[in-house]
Amino acid sequence: MLGRRIGDTRVIRLITKWLNAGVMEGTHWSDTGKGTPQGAIVSACLANVYLHYVLDHWFQNEWRKRMIVCGFQDQGDAKRFLRDLGERLAHHGLELHPDKTRLIEFGRFARANRRKRGQGKPETFDFLGMTHFCEQTRKGGFRVGRKLSRKRVRRTLRRIKEALRMRWHDNRHETAKWLGRVINGWLNYYAVPGSSQCLQGFIHQCKRLLMRALRRRSQKDRTEWRDIDTLTAAHWPKASIRHPWPAQRLVV
Repeated sequence: MLGRRIGDTRVIRLITKWLNAGVMEGTHWSDTGKGTPQGAIVSACLANVYLHYVLDHWFQNEWRKRMIVCGFQDQGDAKRFLRDLGERLAHHGLELHPDKTRLIEFGRFARANRRKRGQGKPETFDFLGMTHFCEQTRKGGFRVGRKLSRKRVRRTLRRIKEALRMRWHDNRHETAKWLGRVINGWLNYYAVPGSSQCLQGFIHQCKRLLMRALRRRSQKDRTEWRDIDTLTAAHWPKASIRHPWPAQRLVV
């Protein structure tokens, strides 16, 4: 696959040697067998190249579009695609992750159809760090709702807690500035329409972590909520929606 784009055989030979070199853990050497070494620097790049030819070309030739989350109107088409996808990956030595691949009923008719069958709300799915769900507009129409993924929020808060622990003895204003930059980056990605409540909850949790970190610096520390509000007002961005609705963003 690399040879289709790389004409220099020396580069191909170098990558081949790297793939066959195995992995050293301390003084112990082990053979990687197939594929690329787990966690190696170039593994992610080579995996993307591999999947480009395994999936992208197949999508363009067989399904005529590139996609990761696939939507079908008919259940039969969805089942046939899932079967063909599994066969395609198996042909190249890959397999679908059983916990990350599933068929769900989603869309503007999902709620009504499931209600007729006596079932609960339509299922949700996580994609790109957000949980997508079926939502109704004020006029009763269908809309794809998006909110922060709980797994992503818990993981981010855990990392912030660990980083704040390393900053216990830093100046409180510098610590607040650092956390403000983290929140600003979070808002740049996750501040989509409909996620205001989730964003406010995430920022509140960050305030609690900041207060906990400042109070743990000393037994005599008397940091209160009004002190946290003063720090965040000075160094944190305002929580606001930064992305337009998809219908506005994709207008051509």
